[in-house]
Amino acid sequence: MTTTTTHPGGVPLVATGTSTAVPTRSSVAPLLGWPGPNSGRAAQRADVVAYQATTVQACGLFPFTAGSGSPSAGVPFGRHMTWGEVVCCDPFAWMDAGLTTNRGVFLLGQPGTGKSSAGKRICRGLMAFGAVPLFLGDAKPDYTAVVRSAGGQVIRIGRGLDRINPLDAGPLGAALARLSGPAADRLRLEVRGRRLTATLALCSLVRTDAPMTNSEETVIGAAVDLLADRLPAGTEPTVPDVLAVIREGHGRLVSAAEVDSPDEYRAETRRLRQTLRMLCEGSLKGVFDGPTTQPIDLTAPAVSIDISAVTSAGDTLLSAAMLSTWSYGFAVIDASTALADAGLAPPRRYVAVLDELWRALRGAPGLVDHADALTRVYRGRDVAHMMMTHSLDDLAALPTEADRAKARGFIDRCAITVLAGLPMRELDEVSRIVPLSDAEKQLVASWSSPETWQPGARHPGRGKYLLKTGQRIGIPVELEYVADEAQTYETDRRTVWTPDDATAAVASPRGATGLVDGTGWPR
Repeated sequence: MTTTTTHPGGVPLVATGTSTAVPTRSSVAPLLGWPGPNSGRAAQRADVVAYQATTVQACGLFPFTAGSGSPSAGVPFGRHMTWGEVVCCDPFAWMDAGLTTNRGVFLLGQPGTGKSSAGKRICRGLMAFGAVPLFLGDAKPDYTAVVRSAGGQVIRIGRGLDRINPLDAGPLGAALARLSGPAADRLRLEVRGRRLTATLALCSLVRTDAPMTNSEETVIGAAVDLLADRLPAGTEPTVPDVLAVIREGHGRLVSAAEVDSPDEYRAETRRLRQTLRMLCEGSLKGVFDGPTTQPIDLTAPAVSIDISAVTSAGDTLLSAAMLSTWSYGFAVIDASTALADAGLAPPRRYVAVLDELWRALRGAPGLVDHADALTRVYRGRDVAHMMMTHSLDDLAALPTEADRAKARGFIDRCAITVLAGLPMRELDEVSRIVPLSDAEKQLVASWSSPETWQPGARHPGRGKYLLKTGQRIGIPVELEYVADEAQTYETDRRTVWTPDDATAAVASPRGATGLVDGTGWPR
């Protein structure tokens, strides 16, 4: 039996009813399909990606679907830009799974590319897993809305606002009152060291012509010890208290100065007394010269220390505010750890967020050492820290070459590096620390293209990141806002503080077309 049909091009095809019939050349569609309407003809043939693999590997891919093998443990971060699958980024889950060696995260990206949105997505997800984010030194502020949405605590530092006593043991003091024996002795030494370090850091900020001397450090240490003995339990010393004790010239301080007479002591400590007086009556007056007005709540789900009120007062006050909040925030972690070790409180995980890192470190030579000590101490604990900056050039602006070398080590010691849009020149510098292939550099550089002149257009790099860990190939991820993130994460606005400490966000002109575009990507 013979049947006659036509193909979509209208040409008749002849076929027999037997199974041995061989199709003629005209029965096979040409390369671009049959011509004519509704025939599926393509104007050109698209290139396809070719892969090579051994038969052992290829058989496992049948029916030849491929994925990136991206980490799926922890906080969902975004979607893989090639495969579309969900990619997670979680310093705790990754270290628990053996993917990283520490819980450090370093975020690097140009302004406006979504750097802070990436940090907020990770921190908000970590809150769902029980971790407590500490936003220490929020200079814009960027994180107040995130903390308030979680019912957390917001502390505002500035003249006429909240005040932090740099010598305040904070939660460490409360923990010390509940401990005894060797644990209390260790914590007491930790409190003493923190008070000494904080005082020296503030003195270094206001004394710009010479570093603090060893003699001055020993005198401050003796003054701190004397105040600890004199003051009743629960009373924290202040910078004016330290100045008063040094002026008094107690025998313990004279001995610490290694001089033989009160007159020699006064001559030896004259410069130190002038420096401490500047902390009380100079540009920092009203911020660090009295008791802490609002202690950090150890039970809060998140804490933000807002220092935006001091950003216009100069680098000295801003650096002092950042360093003091860092020290005070890490005291929270120490207190929580001590109580958990003693069985007096449940163990908690913390993630300390240090944004605008370079602005604190450039205040005076040697401040890098204080930040370096803080981040190194917590590598072995159940604590993650997240550092953010716009460019490695920010760290290159530090006062001395020694400070710049130590600051470059921050990114090297972070197991997770998140790169947003950066120019090629910047990526060449980053590749000296974090291994980047040429393809990875080209990809990240393509995200740093300048915004188009078209009003309302989205920057090509916003919401796009490259996740790097160790020697592994980077994972390109795109972050999409969900639920209330578009409003909560928005930073292109100013925040108005009302007398009752409520916030009312006033959208900037850039927000006239909406916080997100039609795809929901960060703008």
